[in-house]
Amino acid sequence: MSAADDRPADQGERAEPELRPTPVLLQGQDYFVRAPGTPLDFQERMYQAGLVEEEPGDPVPCVLVLSRATDMEMNELSLALAEHDVRMVRIDADRCLDLPLTVHADTPLIEFHRWLLRPVLIWRRHFDMTAVPVDPATVYGAYVREQWHAVGNWLTTRDDWDQVNTGPSGGVLDRLTQLQGAASVGLRVPRTSVTTMPGRSRPGGAQCIVKTAGHHMLEPEPGALRGLFPQPLDIRRTGGDAREPAPVLVQQYLDADEELRVFVVGERAIAFRVNKLDPAQLWVDPESVVVEPVDVPGDLAERLLRLCERWQLDVAGFDLLRVGDEWVFLEVNVNCDWRWFEQRADSKDVSGAVHDWVRSRFDELAESAAVGEWGSW
Repeated sequence: MSAADDRPADQGERAEPELRPTPVLLQGQDYFVRAPGTPLDFQERMYQAGLVEEEPGDPVPCVLVLSRATDMEMNELSLALAEHDVRMVRIDADRCLDLPLTVHADTPLIEFHRWLLRPVLIWRRHFDMTAVPVDPATVYGAYVREQWHAVGNWLTTRDDWDQVNTGPSGGVLDRLTQLQGAASVGLRVPRTSVTTMPGRSRPGGAQCIVKTAGHHMLEPEPGALRGLFPQPLDIRRTGGDAREPAPVLVQQYLDADEELRVFVVGERAIAFRVNKLDPAQLWVDPESVVVEPVDVPGDLAERLLRLCERWQLDVAGFDLLRVGDEWVFLEVNVNCDWRWFEQRADSKDVSGAVHDWVRSRFDELAESAAVGEWGSW
């Protein structure tokens, strides 16, 4: 017998992990999708191929996007901005390894590939560290993720360039804070508890829904996403005293007359009615979901605009229910993806509003920078 065989499990080989029950939100979830890292950004392809004539001179003002390669909303924005000669560049989490990038700390300039750029507007969307293609269980992977996490946060909190959605922590707005804010502007919110024992929680006293407190997508392997979608609380799965390994949200189920997704872009509110049979259908069976454009009631639009002002959101998607004559707030999605709703409803209203807002904001900021500080760089 070797000396290693005499060592306790924590000093030699790791002991077998204790078998634990499957968390409730991982039960019955068969949604799985791979997110390829293939770049489809129009401007990136044109500039990298040398198809754009460039003149040497001052740093070029640009829109800087932090996201991932599959962000089709940003791919579409890149094309729309190119039509107005507005430069846009991308730092994607799934393509950030070995990226030629230098960010100057004393001036608002970046060197990106061979270009010297002056970001005037930053938009952080799906720039999640789980998408970085490294193994976080290794020292190398942990190091890479930590560095990009720190630099990404710094980029999206600098005060010498403007940002889209400048709310708490660079746009991170947890669901519990959302509920408190919505109630403050007169919107009804479902009764909610945060618990590791969902089988013992009945906020509202009747049917309940179990939701994740974090993202709707789990990405244990970069590019491999699994859904964490709302599902009915089932005592047969949870048990009375069964404990979850991490807290979940248990929320009162409300029988709604209508469900809306309302996109707020600047001062505009654009709504779609969503008809589906259960909370997860939007992801697991999207072809059966019916989406149609509708007008936003004036009082509802006013409340949502007040929330956006409070949370410093420029572009956001709100999920709401109509129960009788009351509007019930479910959540706001800061990294809202609107193209799917538009495709189902045969509409381009949100895309048009977003493109116009970004271009107008860019023009305003670029003009201000040129008049104010440009000559000192």
